[in-house]
Amino acid sequence: MKENKNYLRPVIRFVIRYPYLILLVALALSVYGAMQAKDLDIETDYSNLIPETYPSIIALEEVRATVGGEGSDVAVGIISPSFEASRAFAEDLIPRALAMTRGGVPYLSSVEFERETEFLRNNALYFATDDELERLISYLEEELEESILDLNPFFLDLEFDDEENGEESSREEDLEEFEDLYNWLVGNDYPIHADGTSMTLRFFPGGSQTNIRFIDALYRDMEALIAELDPASYHPELEIVLAGRLMHRSIQVQAIRNDVAKTFGIGASTVMLIVLLYFLYKSYYARAAGKFVPKILFQEILRLPILFLIIAVPLIMSLTWTFGTAALIIGNLNLMTSTLALLLFGLGIDFGVHYFGRYSEERAAGKPLEEAAELTFTTTGKAVMIAASTTAAALFVLMIADFRGFSEFGFIAGIGIFFAVCAMLGVMPAVITILERWNLLKLNVTGQQVVYAKNTGKRFPASRTVLVLSSVAVVLAILFLPRVSFEYNFDNLDPRYPEFEAKKAIVDGYSSARRGSNPAYIVAGSHEEATYIAEHIREMSESNPYTTISDVRTLQDRYPLVEEDVQRRLGRIDEVRALLARPFFAEDDSEEIERLRTASQTTGPIDLDDVPDYLKDMFTTRDGEIGTFVMIYPGVGLSDGRQSIAFANEAGRIELDDGRVFYAGSTSIIAADMLQLMQKESPWMVGLVFTLIVMIMLYYFRSFKWAMLALLPLTVGLLWMLLIMEIFSMKLNFFNLVVLPAIIGIANDDGVHLASRYRDKGKGSIMSVLRSTGEHCVIGTLTTMVGFIGLLFSFHPGLRTIGELALIGVITTLLAALIFLPALAQWLEDTDRI
Repeated sequence: MKENKNYLRPVIRFVIRYPYLILLVALALSVYGAMQAKDLDIETDYSNLIPETYPSIIALEEVRATVGGEGSDVAVGIISPSFEASRAFAEDLIPRALAMTRGGVPYLSSVEFERETEFLRNNALYFATDDELERLISYLEEELEESILDLNPFFLDLEFDDEENGEESSREEDLEEFEDLYNWLVGNDYPIHADGTSMTLRFFPGGSQTNIRFIDALYRDMEALIAELDPASYHPELEIVLAGRLMHRSIQVQAIRNDVAKTFGIGASTVMLIVLLYFLYKSYYARAAGKFVPKILFQEILRLPILFLIIAVPLIMSLTWTFGTAALIIGNLNLMTSTLALLLFGLGIDFGVHYFGRYSEERAAGKPLEEAAELTFTTTGKAVMIAASTTAAALFVLMIADFRGFSEFGFIAGIGIFFAVCAMLGVMPAVITILERWNLLKLNVTGQQVVYAKNTGKRFPASRTVLVLSSVAVVLAILFLPRVSFEYNFDNLDPRYPEFEAKKAIVDGYSSARRGSNPAYIVAGSHEEATYIAEHIREMSESNPYTTISDVRTLQDRYPLVEEDVQRRLGRIDEVRALLARPFFAEDDSEEIERLRTASQTTGPIDLDDVPDYLKDMFTTRDGEIGTFVMIYPGVGLSDGRQSIAFANEAGRIELDDGRVFYAGSTSIIAADMLQLMQKESPWMVGLVFTLIVMIMLYYFRSFKWAMLALLPLTVGLLWMLLIMEIFSMKLNFFNLVVLPAIIGIANDDGVHLASRYRDKGKGSIMSVLRSTGEHCVIGTLTTMVGFIGLLFSFHPGLRTIGELALIGVITTLLAALIFLPALAQWLEDTDRI
């Protein structure tokens, strides 16, 4: 070991000799890093978490380039007691809103407002699909047949009541569906609310629906435009409420920013308080030689600002280096990496606690500054380097993952650990050297030597009992391991925004005419190809008893483009008119039949220019051309990850009979791919991280026995963590699974420090090691815990689960290091196996 430490001596000697140079270089790097980091933003778009080469990503980008803002809108609620005032304001707002641009590119591509209902009422059946017309004709024929049978005196109904009820229920469902379809196709002239006077305009973006700067700029310009129009000038009580899915995204990002700032403030303040009190204790103990000396205590309390500088200067520098590098290389943070500032704050302090704790002990023992710094750097400093390199290497392993939740988390956290060690073992000794030379920091000025935590030969109490109980917990954890489950319901992980929900409730007084929710799009090369793809998907869906597809739609379904299809559509409408001309229906003057007679007036082809804009908008590209794409609507709730995966597996990749393959683009398919990728890579990441830690331990200790002894607290602690998860019904999820490999790397530190110091001090030293190094581990782990505790105050349920899992993992591995490892060491000593 002595030979291995020689290469570290020149490093610390250089730091002690040139502390001002070290600080100057570090400060320059910090200023540059801070300038870069100020532009970091938080990206909430899940599509950015999987590689750009994924077919679903390529398909989604093609959809966005072709269709525009898939699945998102800007809702403008016009609340007024006067319909005329609402309509007048809408008519003035719409053209100016559609003309708004950013960088020469229009914000918005279309709007739902006035509908040509008279034209649609007279030609509604022309825009019904072939399947809808077939079902309508079947319904009319069944009604007609039943009426004829009812008039037949010789007809004897032998059917069972339940069969009759079933048929009646089915016809009622068909009637309700026809009613819904008619309301969707025709609807009202304007998007009015139930009060008959208010209305909601829904604008659809033509640009990025995920870029937060774009969204914020859009809403700012929309608010400025509304203010310029002066709503009160249209009616004194007219009010405008802005909402929409784009606002939800913007609010989410802003809330996360505020949340990160709040949790960082709480966590960082608490960590600093704990460390300052610990440093106060260490500096006071060094000077007072373990005795109570009020004068020295008062002096050390007055020096608290100095102690603050010792820890704060290197820590803040390391954070600026970390996030400056992240800004240069990655450019933004995601939901997972947004929590790293607090985590790295706690981890960085952990390294400083170990260094300052050991340094103050050596100074208390009477060693001069240079010798104390050199001994601390080459012993505890080396252990810190090994522990940190283990953690950093474990995190860097995550960079090979395709899932960017892993790779970006691993990269930023890894360089954060590296920079923290550089700061704590480079900048901190420089700061301490300057402060000691200026007599601002005084250690052991009493001239007494303090032997800190000397070997007493005391045994670790109840070692066998501790080992037995610990082993039982380990066995239970292994038995319960298969029962640890995964949270698939995204709704349980998403936060709630009461203010936005209130606005949404107002504007949702009118629902969008864009039927269905979050469809997947396939961009075809021609209208004929789109029709062929749609038919293939329908056949595939109909043959699948567990299909997740509810509907497949193209423009051709609503508006036939081929002459053969036009004539078939007109022929089916002729059949409807013929059925309605039968005496049974001719005598029926009900509202439903009268509406159907009006809707079946079409006798010839309808020109595309006469098709209502709102119907064309669904199939119109950003350039205003009629698109050649297929819309696939899910028939299951996509908030459940399993159903989202099932929909992606069924609709995400479509292979035609001729071998051609098409990929559907949708945020729901992206979410499913992300979930599958994360679940696929997680076991590999955990396995690779653990394997790497084992290799580093073997290299550092050069002994299988000592390496395994250092690893046991990690292994046992993780098993205890899983047992606690099962006991309290906690689940792994999309968020906390990302931090699991990081927990493995972080939680290994305590075992490394304790095993390393125990080997240095030899047999009979386990209690003194606990008194010294164990104390450092407790304080260091406590700071890490506080970093994670900050996440428990997050408003975001997913981020809270990161804090919960990490907190449990850090606590259980610390307990394993402080209880299980000493008990095992004592047993090994008793049996002469160490």
